[in-house]
Formats: sequence, C-alpha cells, structure tokens
Amino acid sequence: MEEIVIFHTNDLHSHLENWPKIRRYLTSQKEKYLRTGKTVLTVDLGDFVDRWHPLTEATDGQANIELMNTIGYDAATIGNNEGVGNSKEQLTHLYDHRNFNVLLANLQDKETGETPEWSEPFKLIETAGHTKIGLIALTAPFPLTYEPNGWTIHTAKSVLPSLLTKVRPMCDILILMSHLGIDEDIRLANEFPEIDILLGSHTHHLFRHGEKINQTQLSAAGKFGHYIGEVHVMVEQNKIIHSTAKALPTADLPEEVDDRREIEDYLALGHQLLREEQLAEIPYPLSIDLNTEHSLMTIALNALKEKGGTEAAVLNNGLFLTDIPKGIVDKDQLHESLPHPMHLIRVTLSGADFVRMLQEMEKNRHYLRKFPISGMGFRGKVFGELYYDGFSYDKQTRQALWQNRPIDLHKKYTFTTVDHFMFIPFFPTIEIAGDIEFIFPEFLRTVLGDYLAAHYPIQ
Repeated sequence: MEEIVIFHTNDLHSHLENWPKIRRYLTSQKEKYLRTGKTVLTVDLGDFVDRWHPLTEATDGQANIELMNTIGYDAATIGNNEGVGNSKEQLTHLYDHRNFNVLLANLQDKETGETPEWSEPFKLIETAGHTKIGLIALTAPFPLTYEPNGWTIHTAKSVLPSLLTKVRPMCDILILMSHLGIDEDIRLANEFPEIDILLGSHTHHLFRHGEKINQTQLSAAGKFGHYIGEVHVMVEQNKIIHSTAKALPTADLPEEVDDRREIEDYLALGHQLLREEQLAEIPYPLSIDLNTEHSLMTIALNALKEKGGTEAAVLNNGLFLTDIPKGIVDKDQLHESLPHPMHLIRVTLSGADFVRMLQEMEKNRHYLRKFPISGMGFRGKVFGELYYDGFSYDKQTRQALWQNRPIDLHKKYTFTTVDHFMFIPFFPTIEIAGDIEFIFPEFLRTVLGDYLAAHYPIQ
C-alpha cells in the first residue's frame, strides 16, 4: 500500500496576508509526510498573481514567483490574472526564475502557433513505489481577451481528448489541474472518467470535504488563501483503492509573531517601488469629488477618448478610490486610486442599439449608485454613478444626443469604456450588439498615467 498526498493552492490573488501560514503549513506537512514514507505533490492552480497588490504591480509578478519558489511546488498553471492581467511580454518572462514546472495545454503563441516556451503540456512523476502520476493543466478560455494580447486560447473540449489519449497510457494516476471553473469541472468529471483527480479553481468554489463524481475525486479550496487543498490517495499495485479530499481553513492555523511584520513589509516594499516611478506633475489636485473644479473623472474620460481615438467615453465613479494630490504623480498614487486590472474596450453600436444601451444605463443608474460589486476586474467597493462624455440622454423626453445632436438610429457610433462594462450583466447591449475591440496591453491606470505624462510632463 502506498499513500500519495497532493496539496494545492489556488486563486490566491496576491492576498499575501495569508501567505506566511500557507508557506509554513505546506513546508512542515510535506516534511512530516515524507518522513513517514508518503509521496507528496504540491501544485498551484493559477491566479496566484494579481496586480491589485502593489508589490505584484511593481515587480510585474516576479515577487510572487519568488514566494512560490520557497514552497517547492512540483507544478503550477496560470489563471486569467496571469494570462490577461499581464502583457504578452510580461507573461513571457513571468516564470523566468521559477523552480517549478508551468503546465498548460490549451494556450499557444498567436504568431508561431507553438506552445509558449515557459510552459509544458504535461508532466510525469514516478513515486518511490513506482506509481506513475500524470499532471495536466487547462485554464479558462477567454478568446476576446487572450487573442488581442497575442495568444490563441483553446477550449477544454477541443484539446482534452487528444491530451488524454497521449498522457493516460503513460501513467497510473491522472491529475487535472483545472482553472476552468466549477461547471466545466463537473462536466469534465462526468465525460472523462480517465481523470482520476480533478483539482478545481477559477470560480472560487469550495469543496470543504471534497466531492466525488463517479470515480473522479474533486477538490477545491475557495479563494484568497482562505483554505489549503489536501488530497490523500491510497494506491495498491499502482491502482487507486481509496481517496479523500479536504480544504483546511487557513484561519485555524497558528499565527507566529513575525507574520504581521512580513505581511506589512510586502505592502511597504511595493509602495516604495511604485513611488520611485514618477510620471507627471500636475498643477492642481484631481479629486474623486465630481463637484470640484478639477475632477479625476473628467481627466480619465479625456484619457479614454484619446487612447481609444473616439469622440465619446463612459465610466463609473466607483472606480476611483483616492484623490491624486497636486504635484508629482507617481505609479503608487495611480495604483492606489485605480487598483483594478481593467483594460479599455472600443465599442461600436448602431444608433438604435446605442439608444437602447443608454436606456439600460439610465434604468440601472439608481440601483448601481450604491451597488456593492466585486470580481470581474473590479477592486472597489460600490459601482457608483455613471458619467458620459460626448453623449447624453434626457429621461423626460427620452432623447439621446451625440455631440449635442440627435442620434441617427441607422448610423454607427463608437465610444471607449472599460471591459468591466461588458462583463457585468447590467448593460447587455454592449456584448450582444456591440462590435468590441479590446485595447491591449495597458490597464485603465496605465492609460491615465500616460495621459498625465503627455499633458503634464515633469518640469
């Protein structure tokens, strides 16, 4: 009889406040199990890197990889935060100094058609008891965002059958590291009994005591490092005879005296590095208060129009978390004000569809004003108020105007906004009827920083 233990982390999203406990548990438990003759694997399922954290932002995620190196991961895969939260250049070099394998079977370089040099489609591990373990990994396919960023992303359905045909005969146990989400995980577990263990992530679902679909063992550990996933597999004559899974609450783990200082040091270093990158010098403060003479919203809408090459733009003021004071503007100030990993989109609609979108915005305006929202790229508190630049809508007369002229229902109109407006469910016309062009690789804060640098250069 052989026991194999698989630890997994997932969707940490740079929540380093939980990292000291996670690191201590993984390293100590691994040593403990190895001493008793067990085989131990440790993997990460993606979204370890999230640029909301200043240290991640300042180092393009390199600091996160240094932290992962302290664990001795056997393998990791990417989530959408690594895949589209970085430019192609940043992702290409993200793993330059890692000490683990990056596995990913459904991403190709758009130019070459080849698997990226930093990743492999699978990994084989043989235990001391001569059990062969196969590791494969897939990430959530978002062609709208991967394609303009220079990658070709494939669905699990299109790559998994051939991958299983290749890898399954080479191993006794097959493990899928999934950053696909709970619905896709359930579908794959039902359709592909060749998968023995399915480690899930992306939708931040939690299987506190694991789940089983037929003979496939599922495990999922929530988000932000609140839990650590742990799977135990009993093997006899290279066949699984029993498996269990659990998600261990990080809050239950002991805290040590230096943990708080370590966590604070990560933040302090990130802020320091970002403050060193100065961008512009503004003659007056930019306020999140829209009733002031110089509002951050007005400048941001101008930046969107300039970057998108459009006459109009729309944003919500819940995006802006802090003012930007008069004087030198640095990357830390922009990151504090706009921590969201949002890209711009250029949207073209017919006049009729544009009017319908405006009606959706006006219908939801009051509801969204204090609506708490999280995820889908939003890192603020509430959605807030909608602000238009270049167009307007009169609710009394139900008339829409573009540059103060009535909208022609048959003409095409193009405006710039953030991709968040396409992902949330309140303005469906954007996704359903819009011709959408993603503007990569800059984030909203980068676009604002470039605008300020161009119009208010440091003297």
